[in-house]
Amino acid sequence: MDSRKVILLVGALVVAIVTALFARSLIAGSAAPEAVAAAAPLQPVPGGPEVLVATRALPVGTILDASALKFQPWPKELVDNAYFLKTATDLKALQGTVVRNAITAGQPVTQGALVKPGDRGFLAAALGPGMRAVTVPVSAQSAVAGFVFPGDRIDLVLTQSVQGGGDGQPLHVSETIMRNLRVLATDQRTDNTVGEDGKTQVRTFSTVTIEATPRIAEQLAVAQTVGSISLSLRSIADNSSELEEAIANGTVKMPDGDVKAEKAMLLRVASQPQTGSTTFATGADVSRFQRRTVPGRSFDAPTGGAPAPAPASGPSLGGSAIPASMVVAVSPVVRIARGNNVTTVSVGGK
Repeated sequence: MDSRKVILLVGALVVAIVTALFARSLIAGSAAPEAVAAAAPLQPVPGGPEVLVATRALPVGTILDASALKFQPWPKELVDNAYFLKTATDLKALQGTVVRNAITAGQPVTQGALVKPGDRGFLAAALGPGMRAVTVPVSAQSAVAGFVFPGDRIDLVLTQSVQGGGDGQPLHVSETIMRNLRVLATDQRTDNTVGEDGKTQVRTFSTVTIEATPRIAEQLAVAQTVGSISLSLRSIADNSSELEEAIANGTVKMPDGDVKAEKAMLLRVASQPQTGSTTFATGADVSRFQRRTVPGRSFDAPTGGAPAPAPASGPSLGGSAIPASMVVAVSPVVRIARGNNVTTVSVGGK
């Protein structure tokens, strides 16, 4: 074999061996960091102190309950003096407080963001923008036997007796005049009393403070002078069903594409008090021996009710009723035509 070819072959072999050794060293060097990185999470990481955070978005005026707050570990270097620490906070004592500044979900709750019952400006902080607080006297029977708590939603039922019947008998009627009102306080308590067993205690009260619009506050002041007011506790599912009905009939228009605006709109509509379109029940709906209307008077029938009755005292002329003594009974007649001759015959006449 030619010496030149032998030299080239030996040189190629040496290059191949060097290349193989170099590639092996590169593979071994890159595997070492991966092993270190995989082993790093196994080392325990010291956790920070547990602070109080919001479990959901808490808008201004929210009355806090046990499900709105929880303790969560927080980085030690980010803990502020205004945070509620688990070691120095009684979670039960914060139930019934009101959110003064809006808190997002997962955000730590600061002491300045809450207003406790008895603090100055507590009730004003519990009210939504443009809303008013109205106190209504109630009894144990008209207040759902004490099963209404601050934060619940209620309807108001007005019961009254309408005078003016011809025989002196009044018309007994009740109607739901307002819906979806938020309870702010019962008597002077804005929190729920919790017993030693951890359950909310049911107790009776003589007054209830509710949140209302200025217009509803005026109507409620008049309603207290008209008759007696009873509370009707609403189901949580009622708000969602009524909201779906409003969306279906076009009363509420959903924003297109903006998820945040949609959630804000739904929350605003679901928490809005309602008035008008009242439903009612009269004595005749309960007992056949009671009246449905007052004789001699005409009423506008609310939505869902019976049509307004015609006056029983006689016909009307220009909106004024004619006394029965002036009404002349007219017998029905029949006209019989025979060719050009027309004969009028009174039916039932003498």
